[in-house]
Amino acid sequence: MRWRKLASGLVATTLLLATGASAQDDVGFQSFLQSIRGRALSEGVRPATFDSVAASLTFNPRVVELDRQQPEASPNAPIPNFAPYKAQHVDAARIGRGRAAYQRERPRLERIERETGVPESIMVAIWGHETNYGAYTGNFDLPRSLASLAYEGRRRQLFTDEFIATLKMIDRGVPRDRLKGSWAGAFGYPQFLPSVYLRLARDGDGDGRADIWSNPADTLASIANYFVNAGWRAGQPWGFAVTLPAGFDRAGMTNRTLSPRCPRVHDRHSRWRTIGEWRRLGIVSQDGGWPTDDVLATVMEPDGPGRTAYLLTGNYRVILDYNCSNFYALSVGLLADEVAR
Repeated sequence: MRWRKLASGLVATTLLLATGASAQDDVGFQSFLQSIRGRALSEGVRPATFDSVAASLTFNPRVVELDRQQPEASPNAPIPNFAPYKAQHVDAARIGRGRAAYQRERPRLERIERETGVPESIMVAIWGHETNYGAYTGNFDLPRSLASLAYEGRRRQLFTDEFIATLKMIDRGVPRDRLKGSWAGAFGYPQFLPSVYLRLARDGDGDGRADIWSNPADTLASIANYFVNAGWRAGQPWGFAVTLPAGFDRAGMTNRTLSPRCPRVHDRHSRWRTIGEWRRLGIVSQDGGWPTDDVLATVMEPDGPGRTAYLLTGNYRVILDYNCSNFYALSVGLLADEVAR
């Protein structure tokens, strides 16, 4: 029976150590919260709001674990092929639900596009890509997640800013129990961060609220407002599939500028040329359509030479502003095209 006693002792020791580590985390966590209290109050958060929310929070190690698993934590990891991602995110089910949402919300979509210049199908595609048209918006407690990520410190400034923005939302009347979302703090149908909600969420149906948790009209108006703010150019496509000619000079088209934001994403694009210049180099549109010759675009081959290539306009960069991932932006554009067919 000695082995049972040893095993029991090891379990007890492990639990004791884990409990001690958890208690230590919570002490440090609460100390961190108090260290940012002055800043939150200086930005207009009511003392009662800060104190009541802070007192209700405990450190959440799960969100820290999830953050450390993100691809940007390993910037030298190889980039996989786009095709499997496309098959998962631009699939028949998502296209079908997108077309149904498109028809259901058409009167609102037409009005918003008329006011903003953002295509109806792009709004729907963002909604579909982010939460599968509202099917899943996340169930992590936002203040707890954001405060835990700020305390951990890998991206302290970002998550401290977003935690304080969440407190401002409460002061503006958003119910505390509505603040649920992804582990990283995004929430609602369009998965806005709190700071984005404060700046860009819009009332789309005139009821005086910007309800992006359950109201499609407000959701679509808010997405469009985000795109306008990021520089969307009305009348231009996001991009389109092309075929490159044999002997295309890839080396001569290498982008020699370094983007200050997510450089690994932008490094996959060629240098900018006008559509007219690309046409003269022998590039062929796969669907036969072209924007005007003066529109600037870059070339990207997400799965390498010999596979489908894309000419991408400045509006593609606006989608990247929403989520700086080539796979994400391509999938949003392609889903939008399918929804509008």
